[in-house]
Amino acid sequence: METKELLADAFGRIVEDFELAVTGLTADDLAFRPDPQANSIAWLAWHATRVHDDHVSALASRGQAWTEAGFRQRFGAGFDERDIGFGHTPEQVAGVRPQGPEVLLDYLRAVTARTLEYLARADAAELDRIVDRNWDPPVTAGVRLVSVIDDSMQHAGQALYLRGMIERRR
Repeated sequence: METKELLADAFGRIVEDFELAVTGLTADDLAFRPDPQANSIAWLAWHATRVHDDHVSALASRGQAWTEAGFRQRFGAGFDERDIGFGHTPEQVAGVRPQGPEVLLDYLRAVTARTLEYLARADAAELDRIVDRNWDPPVTAGVRLVSVIDDSMQHAGQALYLRGMIERRR
């Protein structure tokens, strides 16, 4: 198995985990927060996808699905086109409130499809390309992809945990 095939498999699992986390939930379920400082499932899915979109679009030297495919308008949260959720206040977290899971999954699937297009043409030299010299050691494209996978999987796990809390309340 080639490295890019392994990475593609991991990105597919992110979609599967978020599908499990959000499918069948209402807008109120997606917005549920166990306390006012906590994140909601909707915010976790949105943020993970925004980071994924931002980071992989930069690697692929292309625009983001957030703006190019109209997802910014579909979410209607009024966020700046560069906003990926880092440092959000509780009010901003509450502002991510889709009417249902469809827009969350549509956005994640669109970003993942774009990621798979990038991976299809990524060779070893591309994965070894230095993309960020602000770290020691410098970050390669391959390491950036693993970081996106790690971040997304953590947020998917958090979303699944919240779903369990929601289901136990019923």
